[in-house]
Amino acid sequence: MRGRKRKVGLWLLGGLTAIIAIGLMIVVAQGRRTPSGRPDYVALGSSFAAGAGLGALEPGSPTLCARSVDGYPQQLARLRAVALVDMSCGGAVTRHLLHGGQYFQGPQVRTITRDTRLVTLTIGGNDVGYVADLSMLAARHTNSVFGRFVRWFWDDPRQPAARGYDRLRSDLIATLQTIHAAAPHAVVVIATYPTILPPSGTCPVLGLTAAEAGTMRQVGNTLAAVTRSAAEAGGAILVDMYALGAAHNACSSVPWVRGWTNGDIAPFHPTRIGAAATARAIALQIKT
Repeated sequence: MRGRKRKVGLWLLGGLTAIIAIGLMIVVAQGRRTPSGRPDYVALGSSFAAGAGLGALEPGSPTLCARSVDGYPQQLARLRAVALVDMSCGGAVTRHLLHGGQYFQGPQVRTITRDTRLVTLTIGGNDVGYVADLSMLAARHTNSVFGRFVRWFWDDPRQPAARGYDRLRSDLIATLQTIHAAAPHAVVVIATYPTILPPSGTCPVLGLTAAEAGTMRQVGNTLAAVTRSAAEAGGAILVDMYALGAAHNACSSVPWVRGWTNGDIAPFHPTRIGAAATARAIALQIKT
């Protein structure tokens, strides 16, 4: 009996190993695939650009990037009838734009050419732990398995002053300079992250205490300020969704971002309406 159990265990272990190996091969193959399409418009950024949680994924895109056909770059491309190469990827930090390394992918900027006429980017939230900390804070108030895991193993979030904003600003400026050098005739637009939290207090959909919301509000405010400063220094057009979306935070009657309790698989991320608002705001700022 013991031998039989051992044999079953080995079969299960072998099956699990095979599944992991196949999954890894798929990730590697997707990451190394050469992006296709004419790069008249190239979109860069994190999940806020990729449209995580907005439904159907872009055909042929890396699965782990969660790049939706309804992210703001895709909506903007349809709105302006321009050929798009969407390089945005959920979980990206600023260094991935210039240096690659995310899910075996090359630099996001690699598809930009001298013929590119428009580049958009939304990046930086993952550099400073913005949405990750919002999610951890909300999760630890739940009785889910993940919530218990967070309570056991996760410390309190970093204080706002310890999040590397100076490094983020310099990385953003370097990215903008690289984009200008690669596409000297392109219009370069940087869009801030939209407003997630109300101007004060909290609400049930956030799953946060007022104190937690206050801490993370400082993070959001500073992230937006750093992005504005980098856009000016790097010669990019700023589309300030943090200001434009202030009345459409997750607690509002018409939210442009989801909260925790209604976030499904992508809490604290833009709704389809919010992505459309970003696309329209960019369209009003550009002439391509």
